[in-house]
Amino acid sequence: MTRILAVADEVDEGLYGDKLIRMQADIVLSCGDLPSDYLEYIVSRLNVPLLYVPGNHDPDLRPVDETWSPLRAEPLGKGPPGCINVDGRVEDAAGLRIAGLGGSMRYRPGPNQYSEAEMRWRAWRMEMLARLRRRRNGRRLDVLLTHAPPEGFGAKENDLAHRGFSAFNRLIKNLSPRLLVHGHVHPYGVAQPQQRLGTTLIVNAIPSRLIEI
Repeated sequence: MTRILAVADEVDEGLYGDKLIRMQADIVLSCGDLPSDYLEYIVSRLNVPLLYVPGNHDPDLRPVDETWSPLRAEPLGKGPPGCINVDGRVEDAAGLRIAGLGGSMRYRPGPNQYSEAEMRWRAWRMEMLARLRRRRNGRRLDVLLTHAPPEGFGAKENDLAHRGFSAFNRLIKNLSPRLLVHGHVHPYGVAQPQQRLGTTLIVNAIPSRLIEI
């Protein structure tokens, strides 16, 4: 059993205290749109791996790199100290295999926003990376970490900014991760039930959720 502390979008003031330690998390996953000093605080207090993807309100962490390769992991810039950016990557941590895809549907100029076609391309690269890793050691993907939700788990069609990506639904169908954790869709105090797409558990992490898998 692995205990995952997932955080997203809103600072949980309750984590600035003993509650954070009592959770006994084995790993922290951040779905984006959180201050760097907040993530740095969490990782320094817990001393466990913290993996994150950027949200649409985060800066662009990818440096300019004109090298082209369809299966090369995306280049990453500097982010919160002690934390690992898994946007466009597949990483192993705390006994889990985790893939990350940050960003939201493009709704205005700015970083970390994508059209459905652009995210479809990013998701295809992610699927190929995950399949290559599985061929090497037979290990499947455990967690898909995203900022936006899959299609059907976000806002209504007329709210483009918070609409989910159908590319994520395809990834779930093809890779069958045990868990997809996301943010971006604010619950505004309404309890968010856990949902499933096939065998994959879908969890909205805002502002924080403790998940055992």
